[in-house]
Amino acid sequence: MQNFRFAARAARWLCLVALFAAAPISLRAADAPDIFPLDQVKPGMTGVAYTIFAGDKIESFDLDVIGVMPNFLGPKQDIILVQLKGPEVEHTGVVAGMSGSPVYIAGKLAGALSLKLGVFAKEPLAGVTPIQNMLDANPPAGPAPSNSSDAAPTAGLRYDLPQEFAARAGAGDQTDYLEPIAAPLIFSGFSAEAIHQYSDQMAQFGVESVQGGTSPAQSDDAKIVPGDMVAITLIKGDLSVDAACTVTAIIGDRVLACGHPVLGFGAISLPMARGRVLTTLASDYESTKIVNVGGEIGAFDQDVVSRISGRLGGHAEMLPMELDLDTPSRKKEFHFQVAANPKLTPILVGLATMNGVTQNAVYSEGTTLRMTATIDIQGHTSVQLDNMFAPTDALVPDGAFVAAMVQSAFAQVFSNPYEIPHVERIRVSLESIPDRRVASIAGAWSEKTEARPGESVVIKVLLHPYRGAPVIREVPITIPSQAAPGTTMQILVSDAAALDRRTNPFAAAAFGRLNGLEQMITMINRERRDNSLYVALLDNNPTLLVEDKVLPNAPLDEINVVDGRPGAGNTLMLRDSSAGEWSVPMDEVVSGSTTISIRIR
Repeated sequence: MQNFRFAARAARWLCLVALFAAAPISLRAADAPDIFPLDQVKPGMTGVAYTIFAGDKIESFDLDVIGVMPNFLGPKQDIILVQLKGPEVEHTGVVAGMSGSPVYIAGKLAGALSLKLGVFAKEPLAGVTPIQNMLDANPPAGPAPSNSSDAAPTAGLRYDLPQEFAARAGAGDQTDYLEPIAAPLIFSGFSAEAIHQYSDQMAQFGVESVQGGTSPAQSDDAKIVPGDMVAITLIKGDLSVDAACTVTAIIGDRVLACGHPVLGFGAISLPMARGRVLTTLASDYESTKIVNVGGEIGAFDQDVVSRISGRLGGHAEMLPMELDLDTPSRKKEFHFQVAANPKLTPILVGLATMNGVTQNAVYSEGTTLRMTATIDIQGHTSVQLDNMFAPTDALVPDGAFVAAMVQSAFAQVFSNPYEIPHVERIRVSLESIPDRRVASIAGAWSEKTEARPGESVVIKVLLHPYRGAPVIREVPITIPSQAAPGTTMQILVSDAAALDRRTNPFAAAAFGRLNGLEQMITMINRERRDNSLYVALLDNNPTLLVEDKVLPNAPLDEINVVDGRPGAGNTLMLRDSSAGEWSVPMDEVVSGSTTISIRIR
């Protein structure tokens, strides 16, 4: 009987041991986890890792330690090379979204899965970031700056396996390197065309673009434990974009995740949301978790070489953006917020604009688009964009040109070298016109070949609309009163691009020759429009560009004075001077140019 009672107690004790071994040790989120020291990690040791393959169920799988690779990522940045075991990982290999999965040896936290073996490699070999490296990356003392520009994208990073470890791991010639496990970049509310158009730009940050969804916020969203998934929010609202990875440890209210950088921005200020796994998609190229993003639970403040980290209950400010679509049949409005970062935000704004174009019910490759946009900046004049875009024969979607213009303007403002812009709101309006609205300049002439200073001259322009009858537009111009008799002046009839190339009045902005953000905004707001016909009167006298001022017909003595003064680097000289410029707004995109001459009597 005594032997029976002893056997029963022993069985209950073994069951308890098995129960605790199968659960993440750091369920005590408020406590620092017990750490397995890196200097005690030896080849042949066994361990266990935790992640989610489907639903909210955290599952364990075994692993064998192959060895420790010292200074693998850099000075004092070691990696533990492991072989994963179990039916799930042997079927999927290392999965995008698995980075950060906690690894335990002898019941103590050893680190986080962070690297995988090459591409087209389903061998379950992985690199583990030691937990001590993750803990040594101290959190910032204060709020993270929203415009941190210390970006170090993780895309394309490859770490060659030393021959000794490649042989022990059984890696082939084509996969004898490790790379960061991708974080799935989850798009909700986006068209496949918009995602495809921007996938390469987002891939530079080391994320894998996938379509996903959002799930309603739940009361237990913030009750996360190691092995659960969290997401870095880049866009939220009617549209959403989030990068997801796995929680490694929770110490107090601080969350450590991923085991490697996601965007590589250093100090960040981005919302933290709950990630919920639908399923894991196995692929010979790269298996990935399909994730829905839940409620916001905090804010991330660090994105460094060994981890991302943040605080439960924290808050991160984002930029409000409105996108209005106007079609012949209906109007649609989107309201959302985008992350504030000089390298990332312009891409996100362009992406949202591209998505608005492709979500348009009447959008096709034969659609003309009219775009207006406003960027409101605290303490400054608003940036105003206004243009029209006709279908082209280029091998890119027509909507990409609209998105590129918005993205370019925003990049100039947000990455300006003068000050951090405090953007208050971004508004983009798109009107869809189901016609190919384009007209080419076929020729131009004047009824007068000579004119006196101060005299008016009518320039007639022959335009060929797309699949329409030719039309003649008349543009009255005036010869300047100071025009020198006996000289010949050139009349340039053109679209916006041709006139920009000839007179180039905005080169000052391109060469950073301005004194501040307000001058940059002035230059952007002066940009010519594609849906206008331009007539410019040019002579051969040089033009000086001084900061944001255009000084035509500059005399030689003035040029010499400017060249010799301090700060002359803020000037630029052009070979032509514009003696006058006239424009005619058109309800179509104008293309082409031609030149005629007129003699001054």
